[in-house]
Amino acid sequence: METEKKQKTGFHSRWGFILASVGSAVGMANVWGFPNKMGSNGGGAFLLIYLFFIFIFSYVGLPAEFAIGRRAGTGTLGSYENAWKTRGKKAGKAGGFLGWLPLAGSMCIAIGYAVIVSYVLRALVEAVSGTLMTVDAGTWFDSFSLTPHSVIPYHIIVVIGTLLTLFLGAKSIEKTNKIMMPVFFIIFMILAVRVAMLSGSLEGYLFMFIPRWEALKDPMVWIWAMGQAFFSLSITGSGMIVYGSYLDEGEDVVSVSRHTAVFDTIAALVAALVIIPACFSYDLDVGAGPGLLFVTLPTILQDIPFGQIFSIILYLAMIFAGVSSLQNMFEAVGESLLHKFPKLNRTIVLVILCIICLGFGLNMEAIFQWGPWMDLVSIYIIPIGATLGAISWFWIMKKEELFKELNKGCKKPHNTTVWYSIGRYLYVPIAIILCGVALFMKVAF
Repeated sequence: METEKKQKTGFHSRWGFILASVGSAVGMANVWGFPNKMGSNGGGAFLLIYLFFIFIFSYVGLPAEFAIGRRAGTGTLGSYENAWKTRGKKAGKAGGFLGWLPLAGSMCIAIGYAVIVSYVLRALVEAVSGTLMTVDAGTWFDSFSLTPHSVIPYHIIVVIGTLLTLFLGAKSIEKTNKIMMPVFFIIFMILAVRVAMLSGSLEGYLFMFIPRWEALKDPMVWIWAMGQAFFSLSITGSGMIVYGSYLDEGEDVVSVSRHTAVFDTIAALVAALVIIPACFSYDLDVGAGPGLLFVTLPTILQDIPFGQIFSIILYLAMIFAGVSSLQNMFEAVGESLLHKFPKLNRTIVLVILCIICLGFGLNMEAIFQWGPWMDLVSIYIIPIGATLGAISWFWIMKKEELFKELNKGCKKPHNTTVWYSIGRYLYVPIAIILCGVALFMKVAF
């Protein structure tokens, strides 16, 4: 019966699942976070370290979360309870209780994330109207990022619009991402081609792909690359679990994780191929954070032929990336609430999430309010939740149960000894290190 239920409510195709997972992973962390951190931490050297950690996390961390979700047939709360329950009923209750923290992380990050997507929606509207092409980009950004209520209408549209795409569960997530993700990649490739035509862009490519080997000696370059890889794949102990619960038992979780990581990495690289060479061409700061999207790129787009068209293309792609990530955050919370309170129906739960998101978020449209909120979530809640997940899968759950789920759907059984050793003795310590750096150094990944 459980398998039948998954087949009815889960993703209908392998690529639908992969594109939805890529949609969750691809977002602001790729489009401004990756170029920002790459530009500030050694360029090509950072890229090499980043790819190394992406390989590790997509081999152990991401498959573990997919497997845990599929095994439990539900999201965060039920999956933690299910994993801990392999050690006894009392342990299961403790696990279910601990699951509330990473789940809260998904909700908290969604509250703040919706604000930045609202900024993007406003930028898209003003790109379409042509306003963005005629103003000083810095003054324009300040005009709404420093004014508390200036983006409220956009904020409401983003939250309600995203929740409307979730009413049909995995089916609607799959359908929307089958459109949004391919369009996202096409749009950014078009932009990358246009940026390649800018004079001086070659210096940006050399910076990206020729490592400065001395940067490898800097431990913070390793820390930043590690953190970017970890959270770029959305391995937060919550979001990817719910998608795993919709995954067919005939699928190999390691294989789909690998495909998810490949496309997520391509998205990050394509975004960097747009932003970094453009910044070098115009001698602008590649480490400008949110300013990359709302000051640096508009300044460049104002100065090139057909800039308005390219600005529309850029912000449309960012809307797709933002909404697909928000879908995952809301779905993680909504599915867990439905599991915990089965008498509720999906519509009621989505309305509750809408009220919570707007109730807390409508007071933080100004960047000086949004920034501290996102720092709070990124420094404390998300790293602790991700670490709890890593420890739960590789130190608490009985490995035989994890192996059983890991090997479902694969043509040839995985080398579970190697896989488990990497998870237990490398992946978990990395999660603990990142958590420690976040908590004690107040670093927001």
